Amino acid sequence: MSDVQLVIFDCDGVLVDSEPIANRLLADALTQIGLPTSYEEARRRYVGLSMESCVRLFEEKLGRALPERWLEDLQEETFARLAKEVQPVAGVEDLIQRVQESGIRTCVASSGGLDKITLSLTSSGLLSYFEPHIFSASMVARGKPNPDLFLHAAQQMDTPPSHTLVIEDSVPGVTAAVAAGMRVCAYVGDPLADRRALETAGAQLADTMGDVVLQLKKMAEPEIPVQPGG
Repeated sequence: MSDVQLVIFDCDGVLVDSEPIANRLLADALTQIGLPTSYEEARRRYVGLSMESCVRLFEEKLGRALPERWLEDLQEETFARLAKEVQPVAGVEDLIQRVQESGIRTCVASSGGLDKITLSLTSSGLLSYFEPHIFSASMVARGKPNPDLFLHAAQQMDTPPSHTLVIEDSVPGVTAAVAAGMRVCAYVGDPLADRRALETAGAQLADTMGDVVLQLKKMAEPEIPVQPGG
């Protein structure tokens, strides 16, 4: 790839620091219905997957359907907490601005539902950077780790996969990006990030959003300026 024309951002854990909120609630909700789950286990097993995929896994483990309104109640509580508490990931707003100022297109492609993505971006103050270029797994037949969502986003943004960089934080997301024929950078600033698994899946690792800028400088023209201490 000679240059980058499009950067696709995952949402949870890349744009917004929502994973601690959502996965603590998920772990508690699963434990209450007979699937004892720690916060760390919820992060390890379910981050990066669509809720539809997660529900299939929950029901397989339970050996029965989820209780009535379990999912609706969980989502309502999660949305309420996100609306009040979610914040941008450290350094990501500066990264978005540098990318856009360089002339590189940007969009969001997330396993979350469109309503959750919009809520998280609105509450964190990031929505105006991306609207209307927001894509959800609900728009394609198969979510991550399949490449469908990223290919759909690139097609809608009129950009070849070979000129697209994906910023992810989950193994399913990295796997999907690689399968789509895209470069992928994994943000591993979260202490629970599985660095080895992400690298094995095919990602270049970035400990900070400033490190993402450095990686883009190597791939993109025109260059994105790096400020001291970035």
